[in-house]
Amino acid sequence: MATYRGTVKKNDVEGGIWELHADDGERYQLRGGTDGLRKEGQSVTVEGAVDKAGFGIGMTGPILDVSNWSAS
Repeated sequence: MATYRGTVKKNDVEGGIWELHADDGERYQLRGGTDGLRKEGQSVTVEGAVDKAGFGIGMTGPILDVSNWSAS
């Protein structure tokens, strides 16, 4: 499991998906976590694993399976 830091953004593609725009420039589609995670513009630290074999309907980036998170 790895740690990712960045900003939560909503992407309106395909009815809406939530993404983490990571501080390192990567963008991940978020899967899992609580409702509190999904707040536009919130700075967060996310623990999880990238699902390299998976893809989401939005196809905007790899899926990040969230196991834990906190506001930064």
